[in-house]
Amino acid sequence: MAKEECITHWNRTEDTSTLRNRKAFLNSEKKQGSDETSATWPLPKDRNTKAAERSPEGDTQSSNGTSAQWSDEGIYPPSAESQSTVLLLVVAVLSFSTRLYKITDPPHVCWDETHFGKMGSYYINRTFFFDVHPPLGKMLIGLAGYMTGYDGTFPFIKPGDKYEHHNYWGMRGFCAVLGSCLPIFTYLTVLELSQSHTAALITAAVLIFDTGCITISQYILLDPILMFFIMGSVLSMVKFNQQRYRSFSTPWWLWLVLTGVNLAGALGVKFVGLFVILLVGLNTAWDLWRLLGDLHLSLVDIAKHLLARVFGLILLPLFLYVTIFAVHFVVLNKSGPGDGFFSSAFQSRLIGNNLHNASMPEYLAYGSTITVKNLRIAGGYLHSHWHLYPEGVGAKQQQVTAYLHKDYNNLWLVHRQDENDTQSGTPDLVRHGDIIRLEHKETTRSLHSHLHEAPLTKKHFQVTGYGINGTGDANDLWQVEVCGGRRGDLVKVLRSKLRFLHKASGCVLYNSGKVLPKWGWEQVEVTCSPYLKETPNSQWNIEDHINPRLPNISLSVLKPHFLEILLESHIVMIRGNSGLKPKDNEMHSKPWHWPVNYQGLRFSGVNETEYRVYLLGNPVVWWINLASLGLYVIMAAVASIALQRGVLLDQKRREHCRVLVREGGLLLLGWLLHYAPFYTMGRILYYHHYFPAMLFNSMLTGITLDTLLQSVDLFLRPPYSYWLQRAGQVVLLFSILYSFYLFHPLSYGMRGPLAHEPGSAMSGLKWMDSWEF
Repeated sequence: MAKEECITHWNRTEDTSTLRNRKAFLNSEKKQGSDETSATWPLPKDRNTKAAERSPEGDTQSSNGTSAQWSDEGIYPPSAESQSTVLLLVVAVLSFSTRLYKITDPPHVCWDETHFGKMGSYYINRTFFFDVHPPLGKMLIGLAGYMTGYDGTFPFIKPGDKYEHHNYWGMRGFCAVLGSCLPIFTYLTVLELSQSHTAALITAAVLIFDTGCITISQYILLDPILMFFIMGSVLSMVKFNQQRYRSFSTPWWLWLVLTGVNLAGALGVKFVGLFVILLVGLNTAWDLWRLLGDLHLSLVDIAKHLLARVFGLILLPLFLYVTIFAVHFVVLNKSGPGDGFFSSAFQSRLIGNNLHNASMPEYLAYGSTITVKNLRIAGGYLHSHWHLYPEGVGAKQQQVTAYLHKDYNNLWLVHRQDENDTQSGTPDLVRHGDIIRLEHKETTRSLHSHLHEAPLTKKHFQVTGYGINGTGDANDLWQVEVCGGRRGDLVKVLRSKLRFLHKASGCVLYNSGKVLPKWGWEQVEVTCSPYLKETPNSQWNIEDHINPRLPNISLSVLKPHFLEILLESHIVMIRGNSGLKPKDNEMHSKPWHWPVNYQGLRFSGVNETEYRVYLLGNPVVWWINLASLGLYVIMAAVASIALQRGVLLDQKRREHCRVLVREGGLLLLGWLLHYAPFYTMGRILYYHHYFPAMLFNSMLTGITLDTLLQSVDLFLRPPYSYWLQRAGQVVLLFSILYSFYLFHPLSYGMRGPLAHEPGSAMSGLKWMDSWEF
């Protein structure tokens, strides 16, 4: 009975995705013997045959998963299964061999290995650092290095540094192995979506022989790890969608859980993982909407489906994501270069930090040496140095900035407004409402403000260092205000939130968060704001406090809870990401450059004596992808109109239209979600940011070109249509292979003459002036 209801429902909705009448289809095959000519490279089954084999006469199960039985046996004949396995093995062998070839060359630091290799070393040494990305990718790199014998001692100072005796191949090999999985994942994804081995093989060939995908997989980078989890999420989602008639079965739960695990992995490597989370979320919403329209399901059944997805796609990924950070904080328990980006309370948990298990005077006093930290996340320390503001930027006096790192130039002396503190015995304590003068310890100039406009925030006043050895003027005086305090309240070190009100102008000391140009050493602007509203930008605390005439207390009570440091770390990462602006003469690109392969990236070497590696996609592959985008839009529009107008189509054409519109639409959405948002970003962008979107583009290329080649019989009769189809496949494969042969030195390294010089391996191949190999 359940079987008949399922057939009736699908016939009524005219859905042609899976449930087909096998006899009717086989009869149509006999009438149209030429349909067999749509077979392509020696393949086990066409998408139409597989769709037909999933017929209602086979064992199916209703979408609530309650009654009918299903057996995977018999979907594909044994010979087809074996051929399918062989094709998958071929894809895997080619993928791994192209990625692992010459994995140890060049034996020096290349491009961003200087960052991510160094961060892997930090994990091995358990040293805390700051990065704008979540920690999973760096943790895995560090783990791979540790497991393969790397001891974490190589400094990764700059590109070009020789690795010498250090064991770096494990970290590169780990990234290459994950990068090798990408053609395999895309092959399986396209095969599942289209039921066409031809489409899957086109996709795999495009990625296997793309020089850009090879290069970005062979170095110690986050990109292959990120793309591994993105494609793992997509493959698991597609596999889960195919289990819709086996609801709550073991495979159904397996693919649901794997989708959630991969989503947590993608977000745990980079925030770009949010894009694939959005893709899976939209797919899930559509799936639930479909279930809501299935009148054979009760509201209880729908609630079960909803709760299962909430568990697998929300709660499980969230738990795993938080666990990643928990491990991150446990492993990195030693003070390091990232301390200054975080609050004083955060730093107190780091072994070796001056605040860890430290003791210092509890209350601020005159004559103390202090550091003053802004309470804005990643606000930095009040800082000065000998350099002056340049001509035309306010008064040409000593610069005062906020600096994110601990430094001797962060030290200030606290004095009374009218004299230096020279008394002996117990010093007087600073209280709410006191007028003080802050003297920079290194340069002896006082913290000063006046009515000149600030360098970047023009509505604020400039803050400078002025005078020498305590000589200055009334503009050096600041009133201490304890936030929420009353007159006479003492200033507590670390715990009191302070504001410094300029006595002469009435403005408040303020961290604008804006990064100064090179003349300001790219430190953060400090101003005096006439807007007196209390914000973290205008609030400060005393972090270091040195005064030998006062008793010390322990600071262990200040250690924050896990949720507090989790929230703070995310705020710091987000603000760090938004602060990544293009610098003068720094190489960067624009989103419109990427699909056209306009410009690559130098990974290694510049001149003819050096080992040169250049990140650039195989031009033929990338331009085929670009053309396929436009071709897909046209073909999908034609297919949609044909279906909407009820044009009489045979089984094969209807299946083609379904794959184009539904499955191709999913891949187009994935491409858009991973590409379009970059147009809205203000941060610096690089060519490698496009590679996740390129994966979706390549899968869409496989489906589009396969459908196009299978449709040639619309214009030609057999056997001419068969010959043209095979000729198209051969030309496509030859173009990909020959272009890879021409451009493979970009990935595997070049020495000797440059491309524009005679005798170069790349002579005549610089097809665009913007390419720099």
